[in-house]
Order: sequence, then C-alpha cells, then structure tokens
Amino acid sequence: MASFDRRNTRAVNVGGVVIGAGSPISIQSMTNTDTHDIDATYDQVMRLSEAGCDIVRITAPDLESVKTFEVLISRGVRTPLVADIHFNHEIAVAAAESGVSKIRINPGNIGGEDRVKAVVDICKEKKIPIRIGVNGGSLDKKLLEKYGHPTAEALVESAFEHLELLEKQGFYDTCVSMKSSTVPTMVAAARLFRSKCDYPLHIGVTETGPVKQGLMKSAMGIGALLLDGIGDTIRVSLTDDPIEEVYAAKDILKAAGLRKEGV
Repeated sequence: MASFDRRNTRAVNVGGVVIGAGSPISIQSMTNTDTHDIDATYDQVMRLSEAGCDIVRITAPDLESVKTFEVLISRGVRTPLVADIHFNHEIAVAAAESGVSKIRINPGNIGGEDRVKAVVDICKEKKIPIRIGVNGGSLDKKLLEKYGHPTAEALVESAFEHLELLEKQGFYDTCVSMKSSTVPTMVAAARLFRSKCDYPLHIGVTETGPVKQGLMKSAMGIGALLLDGIGDTIRVSLTDDPIEEVYAAKDILKAAGLRKEGV
C-alpha cells in the first residue's frame, strides 16, 4: 500500500488553525444543539473547546440562525467556527459576513454559477476557506446511475466536480471531505483522491450508528488512513455527546502515534 507525505498537501488556514502541509492533525466536532438556542450552543462550544476540540462546526439551517455565530464570537469564542450550509447560498454569504472561520457547502447543490460566485466572492474578501462535503448518502443521481451505488470512484468524481466549480471562480482555499457509512468505501475514496490531488482532506466515517459500533468503525477508517499518511483534520461522528467525539479522536491519534498526551 502506498504511503503519502502530509507535508505535500496544500495549507488551509481556519481561524488560525492550519490544516494540511504537514501541520498537526486537528480535531473537529459538531454541535448537536438547536442553533437558534444561543446559550445552549455557546455552552456546548465552550465545553468542546475545553475538551481539546480545535474546530467546531455548527449547522446554519436558516438566515436567523446566523445570528448565533455573531453572538458566540462577540462573547469571546476563540475556537474557529464552521458554518454548515445546505442548498441556500444566501445563508452561506450571511455566515461568511458574520465572522465564521470556514464555510462547509456542496457547490453543486446551492444553485447556478452566479450563486457559487456570490459565496466565493465573500469568502475571498474575508479570507475564509471552504470545505467541500461529499457524502455517500447524497450523491448526484447521475453519478449513482453511472456507478450503480456510492463507490469510492463516485465520491472522488463528485469531489472533483465541486472543486472545478470553485476553481472556475479562481478559488483554491479549499478542504475536501468524502464520507461514507461504509468503512472500505471511505478509505478507498480518500486513497484515490490523495493519489490524484493535493487539497487537504477532512476524514471521518458518517452515520456510524450506536456508540460502540461508531467507535469501532471510526477507529478502523480514520486509523487506516492516518497510518497511510492521509488525513489533515479528523472528526469522529458519534450518536452521543459531541465531547465524546473529541476524546475518541484524541485516542485514535495517540494510537496512530500522532499525539503524545498523558503517561
């Protein structure tokens, strides 16, 4: 199996946390509070930060929810915040203006080129990177017809299609994730992508199920890639308190010899 050098990926700066180019592998998690509940979201972000989470993603389901990012930043949250956007480019633009450190979108599902350009323009102005999120459970129909099911090749082709939309607008400050609930597919997709491209990779297994199963699948998938020299930032997805995701990520990094904490 080929081994890769993390120093050979591009660097993406997320609010002071550098992803890629051989930087320490950062740990991410995602809040599970109602984003409109500002106090609950703030409390969870602070707990995640104290647990050692380097970057926190928060869903932004509507324009009203963007206010939460503004309030959290005004309250002194220093951990970089990522706005998770689906379909609506106006929310992405508003989130970028609110002061978040990264935008997570699928450029292919937010509308035409003019909408992609609107998001790219504000991200360029604010120096905010974009994470392209490809998920095996929501691939484009044409790719499913072409490959029959969410294969590693389908995930990689989807990622390149999204990258092309951003590159067409002259945007290259991008991180990529290709997630699947099937560990071999997720691992194969990351290996294939890394063999073809130097954008930094966010790795993780999605829809992992109950906690015990989720820990096992995440350790196998993330661990296999880390030992290959693949992966610049990680998230362990668990149906549990997101604090547990941070602890699990630390354990995986320590097991892979990439962090030295404790005795």
